[in-house]
Amino acid sequence: MEPNRSVESKRSMTGEFKLQITTLLGLVALLWAIEIVDQVVFRGNLYRLGIRPRSLSGLWGILWAPFLHGNFAHLLANTVPLVSLGWLIMLRETGDWLVVSAIAALCSGLGTWLIGAPGSYHIGASGVIFGYFGFLLLRGYFERSAVAIAFSVLVTFLYGGIIWGLLPNQPNISWEGHLFGFLGGILAARLLAKPRRQPQPKDF
Repeated sequence: MEPNRSVESKRSMTGEFKLQITTLLGLVALLWAIEIVDQVVFRGNLYRLGIRPRSLSGLWGILWAPFLHGNFAHLLANTVPLVSLGWLIMLRETGDWLVVSAIAALCSGLGTWLIGAPGSYHIGASGVIFGYFGFLLLRGYFERSAVAIAFSVLVTFLYGGIIWGLLPNQPNISWEGHLFGFLGGILAARLLAKPRRQPQPKDF
């Protein structure tokens, strides 16, 4: 029985890994396909579907903004952290990635809509990326487990420099989306934190 369980476990892990890779690569393919269509067909004008602060029609941008980018350089800059940080979230449970992505996108979009500069458009997946960063950074704090803390340290080492993107110090960069995406990631870390095991009483 033990060898069979080992084989089944390996098959399950292989299947999960294939699902993760397929999901992430599928997302990247979708983003690049949208950008190609935007540049070739719409001459880069799909940004108008992005978030337009305090505009009623701009609320729809909360849904579309993560899938839209200003140009190929913008998308390329987001692709690597989107895949790498997304996969780190998936390593424990693939479902966590879906929850974190949804919360980060919603918080990033809604926060940007509320406080963004009037008349501006906000697009890009960076709000979701900062959500991933916030989730991985703070999950160790909420769970206090060795694995979660190790991931927090790793993410700090690899991507700690992006924390400056939370500040309004760069022109044409949606720091609002970054900030609220980061806060959304922290919220997701709190909601998805595994409860700590309580020590069992011992009989004497």
